[in-house]
Amino acid sequence: MILKEYESLQYKDKAKPHFIKEETFLAIEKFVLDNEETAQYLKITTKKGFGKVLQAQNYVGVIQTKDGTTIEILPKIQNISEEKSKDILIKMLKTLKKSPFKNCNMAHLKSAKMPLLEIFITMFLEELAALVRKGIKSDYITKEENLKFLKGKLKIGEQIKQNTIHKERFFVEFQEFLSDRAENRLIKTTLQYLYKKSKLNANQQRIREFLFVFDEISVCKDIKNDFLHVKPNRQMKDYEHVLLWCKTFLLENSFSPYKGNDIAFALLFDMNLLFESYVGDYLKKKGLHVKLQDAKHHLAYENESGRFRLKPDILIYDEEELLIADTKWKILSKEKTNEGISQPDMYQLYAYGTKYEACQEMYLIYPKDNDINTRRFVFNKEKEGSLVLNTLFFDVEKKCFVKNDKEYRLLELIEKV
Repeated sequence: MILKEYESLQYKDKAKPHFIKEETFLAIEKFVLDNEETAQYLKITTKKGFGKVLQAQNYVGVIQTKDGTTIEILPKIQNISEEKSKDILIKMLKTLKKSPFKNCNMAHLKSAKMPLLEIFITMFLEELAALVRKGIKSDYITKEENLKFLKGKLKIGEQIKQNTIHKERFFVEFQEFLSDRAENRLIKTTLQYLYKKSKLNANQQRIREFLFVFDEISVCKDIKNDFLHVKPNRQMKDYEHVLLWCKTFLLENSFSPYKGNDIAFALLFDMNLLFESYVGDYLKKKGLHVKLQDAKHHLAYENESGRFRLKPDILIYDEEELLIADTKWKILSKEKTNEGISQPDMYQLYAYGTKYEACQEMYLIYPKDNDINTRRFVFNKEKEGSLVLNTLFFDVEKKCFVKNDKEYRLLELIEKV
């Protein structure tokens, strides 16, 4: 089942497009009600003619219930098909820092009309294939066993305790060069977990093949503890992205923390963060000097300690010039006051501009909307060199700013490089 942002789920009328079974609806409702954190993903509300519904918010991704129902939530992008929307989502995910999506090859996914969860599984299997081709790592593992022959170091205390009667045995500690190490256990555990989740024959077959490769490796008894024992170093560089995928699937909380037993799996992403990352990546690839989420200033101070930290989404530097931009995943509307540009956002940008003294021009960046024109606001028209705030629109499909007839410094810098 596929939803777009802000579309709703209900269970009363099977003829409606987003009908689900009542027990599935109740499981998802409990998922929302039981945890404050999960209330940001789905909203419980009522609609005339529908009754109680679960409405998707500005989080996208996958929710799978215990009865096997899988719900995909895709970005709401004007005049874009579901397939194209999914393609854009994958491109956005590729720009996230410290995520497993960075290395994914889009070529083999473009023509595949796969569910989102199967796409994620395919990405993981591609990373794992590259690792297996290079060879999985082994290490010296310390073992303790009660053997019929002497091997390694005799453990005197355990020997007395366990072998007072059995004189023919030796309780010893020794090392063996084995592949049964934390990193490989996490991979095997992820493979077994995904084998139960995947419904795609091609993915299931590949998982079986990889399980054969990892046959002699045990599964994790304590997943979090095994992650603590992962050794990040140059020798383990090939494992980096595979283990990021393992963390995403096994802990399920890399991007969207939740608790509870009503949902089998949930992997959800904040579209505000994705949009910020996507626009920031575009500016960096254009050659601009960009910094995301700068946090060096505070709004106020108390006993010389900073309070109310300011974190503008994007800083753009050009020699001594500074531009500040905040991205907003929000469709503006002519029906709303100031077309929906929020007053708190204006206050926020004004605070940024006053704290970053080198800044004279700022931007609120929204996703492309064909019906809304760009706006320019001046915070103090009587003052020379006053702060200026502009609105800009970014085309997420073409990955570029919408051209307009206003002279915006940011667009000039993009053209210059």
